[in-house]
Amino acid sequence: MDKIPMTKPGLERLEEELRNRKNVERPRIVEAIAEARAHGDLSENAEYHAAREQQSFNEGRIKELEGVVGSADVIDITKFQGDKQVRFGATVTVADEETDAEKTFQIVGEYESNADEGRISITSPIARALIGKKEEDSVTVKSPKGDVDYEIVEVSYK
Repeated sequence: MDKIPMTKPGLERLEEELRNRKNVERPRIVEAIAEARAHGDLSENAEYHAAREQQSFNEGRIKELEGVVGSADVIDITKFQGDKQVRFGATVTVADEETDAEKTFQIVGEYESNADEGRISITSPIARALIGKKEEDSVTVKSPKGDVDYEIVEVSYK
């Protein structure tokens, strides 16, 4: 498997999820299966089938997380402090050139992205358009609603 670029906090979040799934969820699900088995006839036991489905999902996610964590290539973004060029790990503030609306987000690996928390994947259209650009540069991002022009207001590494 290829190396997966990731920030240190992103790797820590995935490792915490992995620990939780192994040490908390797995035993809870095993207990739920045992309890459902105690109710008798498994063929018509909805609790048993639901617990087995949860177990299957949990084990699949554990396997996925183990692969991602094992292939993680942690990039130390602190070495980019003071750099005004957009790279992996940058926190970027952009302004829509039409509406002047500002957005701030961090460019991270695809397994740690979460738009609600302001972390976008390096593979997203806006991140791909920003990589390599500097503060005050203009970029055009192709979106489903059409092209959107942004100006890079600030680039930081925190």
